[in-house]
Amino acid sequence: METVSAPAKRRLAFFERNLTLWVLLCMVAGVLLGTITPKGVATLSTWEFGHDSHVNVAIAILIWLMVYPMMLKIDFSAIGGVTRRPKGLLVTLFVNWIVKPFSMAFLGWLFIQHLFSPWIDAPTAREYTAGLIILAAAPCTAMVFVWSYLTDGDPAYTLVQVALNDLIMLVAFAPIVMFLCGVSGVVVPSSVLITSVIVFIVIPLVSGWLTRTLLLKTRGTEWLEKSFLPKFQPVTMIALLLTLILIFAFQAGNITHRWLAVLFLAVPIIIQVYFNSSLAYLLMRWLKVPHNVAAPGALIGASNFFELAVAVAITLFGPSSGAALATVVGVLVEVPVMLTVCSACNATRDWFPPEEQSSQS
Repeated sequence: METVSAPAKRRLAFFERNLTLWVLLCMVAGVLLGTITPKGVATLSTWEFGHDSHVNVAIAILIWLMVYPMMLKIDFSAIGGVTRRPKGLLVTLFVNWIVKPFSMAFLGWLFIQHLFSPWIDAPTAREYTAGLIILAAAPCTAMVFVWSYLTDGDPAYTLVQVALNDLIMLVAFAPIVMFLCGVSGVVVPSSVLITSVIVFIVIPLVSGWLTRTLLLKTRGTEWLEKSFLPKFQPVTMIALLLTLILIFAFQAGNITHRWLAVLFLAVPIIIQVYFNSSLAYLLMRWLKVPHNVAAPGALIGASNFFELAVAVAITLFGPSSGAALATVVGVLVEVPVMLTVCSACNATRDWFPPEEQSSQS
């Protein structure tokens, strides 16, 4: 009887295996940078795409460097086949739009407005809760491609999962935030939302597609995969770390002056990450979805579009508000916690059927 060997698990390089450590060091470096050179950091934070867009140019460029190399790997001709495997998409949408924002609203109400109320005054608690809701109502986009890369996710399927979330976000984000925040007259600026999607998704997506198409025609598949793509391997991780340094430099004052609030806000965010990722992952397993779809789907369900959340919170409540701080704490907590979720997904790969047995999932 012929035995079929299991596909070899992808071993991460030394840099990627220790990514949690580098992330924590970058967070510390960002806070130190913002504390030591506040004027320079303040000037850099004012560089935006258009008036009042709240989309920072430096962060946008770094996110392009994160996403563009992964867009180069996507075989766009394979995207049509995703519709024949709808289970993963349905789970992703269910967790992102039904479970996630409402569960975060409950966790914010429970922890921030009740359990931690002896240490937080009522108006500030409401701002913190609003920030948590804004964070949870914005499903992750650009960072998903990083998580997908770390778990050997199907890049074409991940792209479709992200694209559907973005389309829904254009019409559902504002109503969900308004409903759950319960603030009459709150309007989420459509310009912030649309600009963020264009800058963080559309531009790197189109650039990657054009580059891949051109290189396939002129140099061929083998040269693209063996000579061109390997040159970008460290770019994504380095751009991620530089992005974190900038974000924490921009918010250094908030973090250092309100460190107790940072600890309080971290509690519901951590619970939300583990709850939603576990729910999506187990639903995928129950539905026999292949691992290269289940892992990115679980990670999408747990992580947030923090660039958009920070911009919206600042627009609605101001840069020094409790809502803005809550979204920044989301970044502080999410990246190291999401790395543990990636590790858990990689360690449980054998829970899922081989891809060829799940082609109809």
